[in-house]
Amino acid sequence: MKSKGLLAASFLLLVLAGIIWWSNRKVATADKTPVENTTTKLLGIPEDQFQDIEIKKRAGEIIHLQRADSKWQIVSPDALPADPEAVSSMLSSLSSLSPDRTVEEKAASIDQYGLSQPAFELYVTDKKKKTSKLLIGDDTPAGTAVYAAIAGDPRVFAISSYKKNSFDKSTNDLRDKRLLIFDSDKVSSIELNAKKQTVAFARTKDEWQIVKPKPFRAARSHVEELLRSLRDVKMDLSGSEDEKKAAGAFGSGAPFATARVTDISGTQELQVRKNKDDYYAKSSAVAGVYRLSSATGTALDKGLDDFQNKKLFDFAFADPDKVELHDGSKTYLLTHSASDWWSNGTKMEPSTVSALVDKIRDLVASKFAETGFTASQMDLIVTSDSGKRVEKAMLSKNGDKYLAKRENEPALYELNASDVTDLQKLAADLKPAAAAAPPSSKK
Repeated sequence: MKSKGLLAASFLLLVLAGIIWWSNRKVATADKTPVENTTTKLLGIPEDQFQDIEIKKRAGEIIHLQRADSKWQIVSPDALPADPEAVSSMLSSLSSLSPDRTVEEKAASIDQYGLSQPAFELYVTDKKKKTSKLLIGDDTPAGTAVYAAIAGDPRVFAISSYKKNSFDKSTNDLRDKRLLIFDSDKVSSIELNAKKQTVAFARTKDEWQIVKPKPFRAARSHVEELLRSLRDVKMDLSGSEDEKKAAGAFGSGAPFATARVTDISGTQELQVRKNKDDYYAKSSAVAGVYRLSSATGTALDKGLDDFQNKKLFDFAFADPDKVELHDGSKTYLLTHSASDWWSNGTKMEPSTVSALVDKIRDLVASKFAETGFTASQMDLIVTSDSGKRVEKAMLSKNGDKYLAKRENEPALYELNASDVTDLQKLAADLKPAAAAAPPSSKK
């Protein structure tokens, strides 16, 4: 009896040793010492030559994409526009796809690699209507790669998992999730209704202007940020919420913001409502109601003050051609010629002029006022851009603040009194340039 038990134990030990040997052999073969290193492209199709892609997954999901002219469309399981960036990234990965190593040159059986019933298959058709079939099998023992093969090719390859992930996509990964579809460079106007205000913007070339509620100067960077936020409004498909539930939440939600964007194709509208802490949107460009990320919701929570240009002057960092300051009975007139500053024929100390110009350049509103401007107590006139731009601002004392108004513009800029006091002091500190030292005489 003991000898039989010993024999059985020996047999089991032998089987276990064989399994361990085979497993180690596969690890060494697939992950450590490949038969061959290669840079051969598995498909060899240029990125612009893909015409049709079908992804069949072991679980039964089938995703079919087709190119129509330069645009890709998901045709199944549902007809949906494809995300240009997501598809372009996938095509780039497929076009350049090469194996990390060759596992077997002529595999007698592909069952052991999970390729008989692959995790998924890719049927790729080019513009010449040639179809290639890529098989993706099981993970390698180390878990850092997967087995792959091309139908009709006896070789079995290993490709890195990150490469597989670049084309192992779901419908939600590949669908266009944008709720507004427009060309940012061709947008001519934007309208935002939020915070119980309606603010409208118009673009002329690269400059934005507020046209509603009144014609105000716009902070270009802030309007461009709004445009980017609208371009990036996307449906949040990360949860399990279905369309019916989202539509119900939208219907019972409170109006939060409405945006309209106009480009050469027409005007698109986005309605956003807030339900508890969640945001839901309905777009004129895409059917359905979708949840939005909270970041998207807060990006639209802006009013007029967020977009007005708070800087009093536009001459930016270029030195102006001329500066005039009229402060009661005091008048300062400065002209710029070459690298020198002059005042009534007298060459001025450049550091004192630069300090004054910098202060004028940096005048900015702490906020905007509706009323309160009375008689002007100080006038500032700045000429720049070779005389093409002339900006005039008038300042009026209002309590412990100053209100400034640009000529022919309705906005009232509230300035800190300390900024105006500093301006007056810098003007008073202007002084002529030091006389040049006489040439030394040689004896």
